[in-house]
Amino acid sequence: MKLDLYLVTDAALSGERGVVETVRQAVNGGVTIVQLRDKHGSAAEQLGELEQLAVVIDGRADLVINDRLDVAVAARARGLRVGVHLGQGDDAVTRARAELGPDALVGLSANTREHFDAVARMDPGTVDYLGVGAIRPTTTKPDHPPVLGIEGFRELAALTELPCVAIGGVQLADVAPLRAAGAAGIALVSALCAAPHPAEAAHMFLSEWQEAAR
Repeated sequence: MKLDLYLVTDAALSGERGVVETVRQAVNGGVTIVQLRDKHGSAAEQLGELEQLAVVIDGRADLVINDRLDVAVAARARGLRVGVHLGQGDDAVTRARAELGPDALVGLSANTREHFDAVARMDPGTVDYLGVGAIRPTTTKPDHPPVLGIEGFRELAALTELPCVAIGGVQLADVAPLRAAGAAGIALVSALCAAPHPAEAAHMFLSEWQEAAR
């Protein structure tokens, strides 16, 4: 699991280029984990998308699906290495771990102290990482939780030993401060999906991330 640069897909923002080609280019630019987020596709359609994404990723990045534990289970039955990222209102992560097995990547959105307290009560190994945000207001998820800002992220990340990925309106100027605040990675939607050249955009963010570690 390498969380440095995390892409969350968006079909509308990817435009005519499409999700699969956007992912291919972004992974070429250094994306280390891809989350398929498709709120409208059927289970069969999302399974097909995962199969296409697995081909273009070609083992260079981890692959998870948003919300759909059933699709993740079906994908793994077909031999795909697919995990799941769940929100607070989705299937319980304990069920996800039980159905996907110990080697699958299981992520969880956590945005409040209460969420972090609940995670602390889970058995070790239930969750692999937390998605924490929103860092800034973002239009890609209109129902996003209250904005944390970098300091709010720092306060929550300090509550757990699990790696925390910063998500929600992350800008290039936020990368170094977020890494200093304890982020294990940065998650991007529009910054990559809407970019004219996703590979170049990914490389730019990853370079900033790596530079922040020096």
